[in-house]
Amino acid sequence: MTDWLAAADRVATVAAAHATEGEQLRRLPTAVVDAMRAEGVQRLCVPAAYGGPELDAPTILQVIERIAAADGAAGWCTMIATTTSLFSHYVQPDRAREIWGDPANFSGGVFARNAKAVKVDGGYRVSGAWMWGSGTQHCQWITGGATGDGFSGSMWFTPDQVIFDDTWHTSGLRGTGSTDFHVVDAFVPDDLATQPQVTGPQVDSPFGAFPDMTFLAVGVAAAGLGIGRHALDAIVELGTDKRPQFSTRTISQSGVAQAELARAEAALRSARAFLLDEVSQAWATAVAGGTIDVAARGRMRLAGAHAAEAAVLAANTAYTLGGGTSIFEKSPLQRCLRDAHVVTQHIMVGPRMYETLGKLHFGIDIDAAMI
Repeated sequence: MTDWLAAADRVATVAAAHATEGEQLRRLPTAVVDAMRAEGVQRLCVPAAYGGPELDAPTILQVIERIAAADGAAGWCTMIATTTSLFSHYVQPDRAREIWGDPANFSGGVFARNAKAVKVDGGYRVSGAWMWGSGTQHCQWITGGATGDGFSGSMWFTPDQVIFDDTWHTSGLRGTGSTDFHVVDAFVPDDLATQPQVTGPQVDSPFGAFPDMTFLAVGVAAAGLGIGRHALDAIVELGTDKRPQFSTRTISQSGVAQAELARAEAALRSARAFLLDEVSQAWATAVAGGTIDVAARGRMRLAGAHAAEAAVLAANTAYTLGGGTSIFEKSPLQRCLRDAHVVTQHIMVGPRMYETLGKLHFGIDIDAAMI
């Protein structure tokens, strides 16, 4: 039986060694992609029926977190690939085996329904463009949302159908390769045009009862937690030896630094516990064949937003305590700061979620379609 946390640690070792290279390339280095492929962390949701790990949701989050604690970009791409592999439950079985049955394959893409689909004999002609294509440049299968001619769902493309646009010039998560991409009049066969809300799951698995948007949100949060962990570990390492200018004491001997580190540590660990607790409860419900209701989804979304916020607090604290050392490119503190702030810009965990979730706690009706 695979020890998935140990597998994550092996990927993390490679990711840490190539993090600077990834920043320069603005995508994951080949060595990191190869390590992910060797350990299988890009397909953790694939059901056992298709030869996949069918790992439980709480462990998946810990895998993402551990890799992100080594390099935020590698953790993020692990999250995107493995959450996309949840679609293996909804694609027609023969096609699902083709896409995810091969352990070497990566899947990725964007669920936003930005493209137009025109029905033709045997499938659809699809044209459209998407932002935020994290990791798509190393994927064997790429999805993009589309609507038209009675269709509303996700299309699956091969790389030769996709045009990648050089748009990923960002402050943080530079190594994710989250560039824009588009297709022009691409043919998609009927059995690669997926409408999960219409067909429902095609295979029996607890993930068939786990809400996909919620799973994406908690995955994003897990990546944030890993980045926050990296920041706090880095300031502890630095603070043991560094003496700020005009000070006879190391950072670690400063009462202010001690208090701020303790507060950030408590916030990050509390957020992590909240997230894993809610996801574990929901997973138990799914395993038992129950329904994960709006209230449970809302609690997971709240935990996700809070985790992303706690990661920013950790990164901000570590960066500030690091003083002038933090501003140099060789310091992980500046990278963690940049990466953590990019995580909170994701719609799944952004600050706007608090208003929606606050309404839910007050008993006010909300549009729960995206919760």
